[in-house]
Amino acid sequence: MSDLETIADRTEIEALRGEFTDAVMMRDYDRLASVFTTDGVWRIPEAHVECTGREEIRAGIERLQSAWEYFVQTVHPGAIQLEGDTASGRAYVQELGRLRDGTSGVNYSLYHDRYRRTPQGWKFTERVYEVRYLDTTPLTGSGWSPKAS
Repeated sequence: MSDLETIADRTEIEALRGEFTDAVMMRDYDRLASVFTTDGVWRIPEAHVECTGREEIRAGIERLQSAWEYFVQTVHPGAIQLEGDTASGRAYVQELGRLRDGTSGVNYSLYHDRYRRTPQGWKFTERVYEVRYLDTTPLTGSGWSPKAS
């Protein structure tokens, strides 16, 4: 693989991670499901969530997001190991939000990822979420939506 191909693959994988986060933030469940392969898996072990395939992933994120009054996720670059048409890596995540039941929290986490090159570009074959720090101190701020103003 040439240096340019390596750079292109890494750039496309970073863009894929960005698409995931943007789809979560915009509650675009169809787009979120589309960043996975048809047999892709999304896991959040701490929440006992495991979704396999795009339909389950779409339904799972919609169900989880419906519980949130507001939710903010930011993602930061991590490692990427290319292995031909597959790759693995990690992305670092910070989240904060408040559930509709009034509980809230801030966490620092990471995604353990596996990727596959497809005719449509790189896709997730697996995303496993791992919380490294959780603070459930009540948040004093409020959510804002451009639709509310």
